[in-house]
Amino acid sequence: MDPRHARYPFFGAARDAVRESGVDLAALVADGDAAVDRGRERVERALTEGTVEATDPVEWDARDELLSYPIARILVSLLDSHAAVEKYATAEARTAYRRFTEDIDRARGDARPDPARIDQDALLREFDLASATRAEEPKPGQPDGKWLWLGVGRYLSYVDPDWGDDWRLVNRELVAGEVRIEREELYRLLREAVRDRVADGLPFEGVSDDLATELETEITDLRDLLADRSVRADLDVVAPEHFPPCIARLLDRARAGDDVGPHGRFSLLAFLAGLNLDSEEAVALTGMDPEVVSERFAYLRDESGAQYPPPSCRTLGEYGLCDNEENHRSVAPHPLEYYSRQLREAGEVVDWRDRDHEEPDGATA
Repeated sequence: MDPRHARYPFFGAARDAVRESGVDLAALVADGDAAVDRGRERVERALTEGTVEATDPVEWDARDELLSYPIARILVSLLDSHAAVEKYATAEARTAYRRFTEDIDRARGDARPDPARIDQDALLREFDLASATRAEEPKPGQPDGKWLWLGVGRYLSYVDPDWGDDWRLVNRELVAGEVRIEREELYRLLREAVRDRVADGLPFEGVSDDLATELETEITDLRDLLADRSVRADLDVVAPEHFPPCIARLLDRARAGDDVGPHGRFSLLAFLAGLNLDSEEAVALTGMDPEVVSERFAYLRDESGAQYPPPSCRTLGEYGLCDNEENHRSVAPHPLEYYSRQLREAGEVVDWRDRDHEEPDGATA
């Protein structure tokens, strides 16, 4: 098993390796193979954390990593959600970006090759950019390889208009059909190339009914993470004393500086995003690391507000975060629904943001 295939499973050679191995993905699923668990984790972390890195890399070998990629694509296809495809492809691209920038930087300073890692030339060949990219001769005192020239067609195929005016051709040096870019900008374009490749063909049809049935549990849990938009209400009031018990406990732990874990972090921040807090307000309320909160909110929100409500109470229970106190799931099976009911019963409530306090009010379980 080529370790590079496990590190970059979307490369053409990695896909060929899976095809030539003759591995029956349906059999893997039926047998409960470790690659299936890793594939589920891959999608779950993409939806909740914006990464496909393993929580415990030591737990999985190169084979598990490689085969988890086609399993993850099957899971995303069965979710049949545009939002899931976008989140998954973006997470794969972000993870790949971190890996290949690390690999290239290491290769530039280390003559000893590592078969699991990749250099810039190999990466450009993978995406058919080698012939369209050339390094600029460095000026005296300028780092080698700082500036490059990229064919304008390839440049435009990956640039996102939302990246800002600096990326517009009118603000670029354009000579003889080539655009001048910095090396770090090339890496960003390559990240977009990865995202496009991963998203290509998703969701696909043709997953057998038997395979879909075998993956029913995984799909149900992942759909809980996506959460039905109909659950979300326009809740603009922030009153920690009326939070659901499980969310209140997570808030207390976060404020105490405890590690609430990836499921707890996602559940708490998704709940707060559902209340239309921005990331700065979430930091003030929870005391969590601003960089972590900002990064998570970028994945939890879209232009219309909260994109992913928190998991249902049933899923929180499976995570060990909800004890179903007073059998509340029978009347309010979702944290936002529970909170909405609490607010209605409480009558007049003063929003936490309008209170005179120095520290966030404690939430009681």
